[in-house]
Amino acid sequence: MLTPSPPPSSATGSTPTPLRATLYLLTSVPLGAVTLVALLLLAGAGSALAVLVIGVPLLLTLVLSGIPLAALERRRLRLIDPVPLADPHREPSAPGLASWLRTRLQEPCTWRELAYALLFAFVLWPLEALAVGAVLLVCGGLIGTPVMMAVGGDEEARVLKLWLAGSWPEAFAVLVAGVVLLPVLTWPLRFVARGRAVLTRALLSPPEAALDSRIAELDRSRMRLVDAFEAERRRIERDLHDGAQQRLVALSMTLGLARLEKPAEPLGGLLERAHEEASAALVEIRELIHGIHPQVLTDRGLVAAVEDLADRSPIPVDVRLTVPDRLLEAVETAVYFAVSEALTNVAKHSGATRVTVTGEAAHGRLAVAVEDDGRGGAVADPGAGAAPDASGGTGLQGVADRLSVLGGALLLSSPPGGPTVFRLEVPCPPADSRT
Repeated sequence: MLTPSPPPSSATGSTPTPLRATLYLLTSVPLGAVTLVALLLLAGAGSALAVLVIGVPLLLTLVLSGIPLAALERRRLRLIDPVPLADPHREPSAPGLASWLRTRLQEPCTWRELAYALLFAFVLWPLEALAVGAVLLVCGGLIGTPVMMAVGGDEEARVLKLWLAGSWPEAFAVLVAGVVLLPVLTWPLRFVARGRAVLTRALLSPPEAALDSRIAELDRSRMRLVDAFEAERRRIERDLHDGAQQRLVALSMTLGLARLEKPAEPLGGLLERAHEEASAALVEIRELIHGIHPQVLTDRGLVAAVEDLADRSPIPVDVRLTVPDRLLEAVETAVYFAVSEALTNVAKHSGATRVTVTGEAAHGRLAVAVEDDGRGGAVADPGAGAAPDASGGTGLQGVADRLSVLGGALLLSSPPGGPTVFRLEVPCPPADSRT
């Protein structure tokens, strides 16, 4: 589920330890130097080649350079701030590089990250290098006095270019002073790192408007799920009343007629009808139970359940799904019904002759794609938050809402002429995870 990042005041309420603060500031120096060189090269080469076509991608890369830096900074911030910083970027509306670029260039957070990259490259890391360098220079100069004396071969060594240590006892006394001063001088670095963390979180946190829109969309998704669950409850009640219940009533009446028949008349026809009614009722009840929650999903997991869907599909389906372990029940159920709905849409609307279901779990996310060789042209409902649907309706709305609540997304790509690809991504912690 999507959760907003806490405000800077609460996120950085504790001051980091001197060691973590020093490591955080030290890693800023090489990263900032590399960022500065990369920005200068991109700006120089892009400007020089602006009259040529090759200059446009370089300038575009310069504009987007803040995205990977911000992603790295969010990870590096964990050195001194245990509260994770959420990624403010949203999923593109469709797969492909063009859709990704269009989405990123329209997001305010992309430009905020570019501003952060410029500030980091030209201002922040030199100041951090100055703060850490001063501490290391003073303490390193004191601690290294005996080494300089031994290397020089003299009986004296100049300490920090300020005074001379004229004997070995004096050199070792200076070394002890450097060791004692090291934690004293690194103590202020804690507050420098804390201020740096507050600034980083302020610049790279999702804007409040984006957080409000995500929260509002989650609220709408929950309301739609509540309505969907109520509709599903009414559907189950209706199916039981109009289907299996009526067949069982017919079976009871047939058996009652069989009991009232005269012994001289044959009972074979009535018993045969009763047997057919009982068989049909059992089939309907099994299908109804399978539609609520398939037993194979509970017993054998997602891969076996999807293979069972493929076996029952009227269109040949190739399944290449790699899920190494059992996942959380909510994740398995959401992915199962998403694949089921996609296969149903393919069978009803696509005119396809073959379907392929592929997917794998990697880096804590499960990505599954359902691709057919049909005529394409499936459209998404233009309504806000509507899920894609091959018929132009909202058949996948409940599936999209279920995935949204889990922090996932459902995307559709269906150019005229095909192929149509339903792609879903959802976080997939292992089944024994407490997260």
